[in-house]
Amino acid sequence: MDNSPSNPHSGTIAHMRRLIVTEFMTLDGVVEAPGGEPTHRHSGWTIPFSSDDLRAFKLREVLEAESLLLGRRTYEQFAEAWPPREGEFAEKMNAMPKVVATSRPRELEWNATAVEHPVRAGIGTLKEGDGGPILVAGSASLVRSLLVWGLVDELRLMVYPVTIGGGTRIFPDDREKWTFELTQLDRFSSGAVLHTYRLAGS
Repeated sequence: MDNSPSNPHSGTIAHMRRLIVTEFMTLDGVVEAPGGEPTHRHSGWTIPFSSDDLRAFKLREVLEAESLLLGRRTYEQFAEAWPPREGEFAEKMNAMPKVVATSRPRELEWNATAVEHPVRAGIGTLKEGDGGPILVAGSASLVRSLLVWGLVDELRLMVYPVTIGGGTRIFPDDREKWTFELTQLDRFSSGAVLHTYRLAGS
């Protein structure tokens, strides 16, 4: 058996930091503009389905994470949106270390550093380091690469009962096969359903 760190099914994976991708998703698989971003004419499609139990889950999720891994565009959106906000969620988001996949590291603020290049190896090194879970939110282009590379340990897909006729998706079209195991299924009072999957063998 290949026990090198680059093998996502190797025996060393249990000692690595878990990389968790969390996404808001429509029934037709779109992750674009869930909260009011100006890139889609149906932007804000999550807002009618907000509920106390869903917000409580998202708070627990971010409190359990130790750092954020973000794509450049999501980092820029978050870095603008979160610093002025108050409350327990905002405090954790603002304080948590962030690692950003970007070619412009000198422009980073908001407690952020750049992923070492090449990005695939840099994220592998990040997972091998000490610490708790690494949370990836939004960042559709980065997530597509992470899935292709087999670096995603857990997928949390918060599926909303709405279709918006197309938009940005996270799943690659590379004809490769990865097997995930459904580990949890949670329905919230608003009708949103959380599907939690783990990469088989991780």
